[in-house]
Amino acid sequence: MSNPKRKFKKRFSLGFRQNIFAYSLLLPSFIFLALFTFYPMLKSIHLSLYSGPMTRLKFSGVDQYKEVFTDDVFRQVIVNNLIFVVGTVPTSLLLAMYLAIWLNKKMKGSALLRTSFFYPTVIPLIAVANIWLFVYTPQYGLLEKFLNMFGVNGPNWLGDPNTVMIAMILMIIWKDSGFFMIFYLAGLQNLPNDVYEAARIEGAKPFQMFRHITFPLLMPTTLFVMIVSITNAFKNVDHLYIMTKGGPDNASNLLLYYIYEVAFTNWDLGKAAVLTVILITVLLGVTAFNYLYLDKKIHY
Repeated sequence: MSNPKRKFKKRFSLGFRQNIFAYSLLLPSFIFLALFTFYPMLKSIHLSLYSGPMTRLKFSGVDQYKEVFTDDVFRQVIVNNLIFVVGTVPTSLLLAMYLAIWLNKKMKGSALLRTSFFYPTVIPLIAVANIWLFVYTPQYGLLEKFLNMFGVNGPNWLGDPNTVMIAMILMIIWKDSGFFMIFYLAGLQNLPNDVYEAARIEGAKPFQMFRHITFPLLMPTTLFVMIVSITNAFKNVDHLYIMTKGGPDNASNLLLYYIYEVAFTNWDLGKAAVLTVILITVLLGVTAFNYLYLDKKIHY
């Protein structure tokens, strides 16, 4: 009986030492994660139960949540963010996939084209906003000059509530598509060539190979890119400060920028905390849906 016990203790001791060593390596990352992710989340949840500025906070419980959900500006911001997600995510992914398939072929100048399409990614969003501010400027903007060549007078892209969201969506697609293209290129280069050779022998056409081979095998990449793109659609709001300040009449206002306005312009930290909790809940819900539901339907 002593021999099995000794073996069990030896294995347990070895496993414990290995786990301690692994956790000690992860400890610095966990400390930063706790300080800059978990603690701010818990602090936001705590502040969301209070109302008023920092110097005069008073406990209000769930009343603060009721007030936010009945706020007309909040409803408009949520609708704007949903439009922004629907407008940017599918188009960016499809364009990135198309560019990756095109540039994955062996042809002259492919390296230069890859660099050109990826270049907007390395430009800070503030700089991108200034570039596109010139593009959208009425009368002497680049887009206005282009339309004038065909005798068309363009609208005030950033000053009209009907066009400002379209202008924002086009700019983000231009910036993000090249970034997502890199992931699709990496995914394409890891696909097995023998599958394509067998499909060609069977007489499959290019679209059939894309539909039945390329697209299904790229689904793990698509899942990852989709999560990143949805997250970016909620957190990329630097351009709003430069271009529209959320206007006109909150037509381009997004949730994260609205949180900034409430917290640092109105100094209503309780309401800003409620909005932050809502944003965190939305992002966690999207991530959980992708990994717990869509991930199970994907072939790896």
